[in-house]
Amino acid sequence: MRAPAERELDRALGRRMWRMTGLAAVAGLAWAARDVPVQLGGRLTGSRAERAARSPQYRDGTFHNPAGTRTMVADPGRNLLKELIFGKQKRRPTAAVPLLRPADPAPGDTERELGIVWYGHASTLVEIEGHRVLLDPVWSDRCSPSALIGPRRIHQPPVRLDELPRLDAILISHDHYDHLDMATVRGLLAHQSAPFLVPLGVGAHLDRWGVPEERIVELDWSEQHRIGGLTITATAAQHFSGRGLRRDGTLWSSWVVAGAHRKVFYTGDSGYFDGYGGIGAEHGPFDVTLMQIGAYDRAWPSIHMFPEEAVAAHLDLRGGLFIPVHWATFNLALHDWSEPVDRLWAEAKARDVRLAVPRPGERVVVDDPLPVDGWWQAVA
Repeated sequence: MRAPAERELDRALGRRMWRMTGLAAVAGLAWAARDVPVQLGGRLTGSRAERAARSPQYRDGTFHNPAGTRTMVADPGRNLLKELIFGKQKRRPTAAVPLLRPADPAPGDTERELGIVWYGHASTLVEIEGHRVLLDPVWSDRCSPSALIGPRRIHQPPVRLDELPRLDAILISHDHYDHLDMATVRGLLAHQSAPFLVPLGVGAHLDRWGVPEERIVELDWSEQHRIGGLTITATAAQHFSGRGLRRDGTLWSSWVVAGAHRKVFYTGDSGYFDGYGGIGAEHGPFDVTLMQIGAYDRAWPSIHMFPEEAVAAHLDLRGGLFIPVHWATFNLALHDWSEPVDRLWAEAKARDVRLAVPRPGERVVVDDPLPVDGWWQAVA
């Protein structure tokens, strides 16, 4: 039998071990959270705040949609938390998402050919009349201010950030983490010289992350910026913004990218609203629309489109080819992983809409897209 002194020594060692474990856990959490404050971005001050205050979209200290919207709609008969934990939805694919290396444009085709490379979620490269425009790039493993928690990638980016071709512009639709990522911004800052075009106020985040002032272009809705032979216009969207507890301190937008001959529309994040018809009348028709189709729910119907609404918006916009974005990469809602594109395919056929559904990394030639082959159904 062990002596009392030995037992007391064991207890003392045990207490010390628990303290060390606790300190290690706290240190680990502190290390993981070290970048969280800077991830939240900046605040509007000085001339940036003064310009925001002059916007027709700004009143009472925040930006607003033209029509009143709610980000959450109460449903007394529904328990979202219970659905999240115990729901039977297939929210992840059962096999690996196929990734492709983007094919280079054929020699001599860059002047008039319009190409689209979807890298996953909303991150998309537009190749238009010899220019390259990158939309909402997110290369990080999580769309979150933390490296430990938050939605994690379902598939890896098909190319590394430093493998991207030379860019002429980088467009950001709004400041949510799945569209604006600090690590990706800093990576692009190191490897690219292109300017960042952002909605009003979002420049405060870029400024805090070290992007030089001369590389930040902030636009209100209907404002334009020329880059080479391109005219890039910030257009309306129905959404919201915020990276911390404060909501709507920066603007959100959709984008029109127009060359001398070709035009592209990108929704950003948005609910369906009657502004699409006006955008189509003023800026369309569009050779291709890049339309948000995923992360919808009847609990937030005003801020993300259902697939059928995205098809209606595409028609309002006078779109040619429809390419879906904002699906497949991050699990941000309660629907099945493949449901958005299944519903989209059915609606596109019902309404005679030209559709392309590329694999991540697959280059789409807008004038000659490959037929939809249902590739996602093999991994769903």
